[in-house]
Amino acid sequence: MTDDFRCSSASAADAEPIGGTAPTATEFLLVEYVGAWGRQAVEQSRMPEPVREHLAALTATRGTAVHLIRRHGGAPDGAGVRVFRAVADADGFGVTTTVLADATDLLTLDLDDAAAMQPYADPLWLVCTNGSRDRCCAEIGRPVTAALAERWPEATWETTHLGGHRFSGTLMALPSGHTLARLVDATAVAAVAEIEAGGVPVGLSRGRAGRPGAEQVLELHLLAGGSPDVRVVAEPGPPRRQSCGDTKVKATTTYTVVPAGA
Repeated sequence: MTDDFRCSSASAADAEPIGGTAPTATEFLLVEYVGAWGRQAVEQSRMPEPVREHLAALTATRGTAVHLIRRHGGAPDGAGVRVFRAVADADGFGVTTTVLADATDLLTLDLDDAAAMQPYADPLWLVCTNGSRDRCCAEIGRPVTAALAERWPEATWETTHLGGHRFSGTLMALPSGHTLARLVDATAVAAVAEIEAGGVPVGLSRGRAGRPGAEQVLELHLLAGGSPDVRVVAEPGPPRRQSCGDTKVKATTTYTVVPAGA
């Protein structure tokens, strides 16, 4: 391996399938934070230690995927700290939001309180741009975010982690949960516009977040016009280096759509 290695280029050159690789977490907590992002974004942030411990506990006890978010360029969204919560449902995700005076208010925020977290129906375009975790996310994700922010300034956010660095630029759309891969600034606007119109750019889709990989692949198969009389088989895939920031070779999973009786 050399310092010139780019995980996204290697994955694309191998024509690695992207279907079934969307995040499988069923609950996300998105916390606005404009400070520096480290490799372990929440843990290495400068938020007060009790806040960092509280967010870590949400992951440990509830399985909540906690991500930091910011506007493109790192400018604050406005007064206070914007927080979004997304919980998987039959149609994608139910999204709620609030604005806190300070990050320490996370310690007393009741995520299940309808009075504290208001429904949020507008779209969110979340693009991974955390170069401290993987340089492909920064090199590709930031131009993608810039292109989207020009068209959708209120909907577009940078985020610290969506998994699948090698599929950069990667984006998760809420509330649908559709997660896209291999975006560049020249293709991102059209792909997101298709989601906004109720469609799915299947060729760029990793699947719908909040669902198991096999279920994601089955949905993509059906969206592409495939027969419903099928099942999805998951098998170990070839080990590969999955990140610019980690030289370890890790296992992958491959999904194959086969006739239901096979």
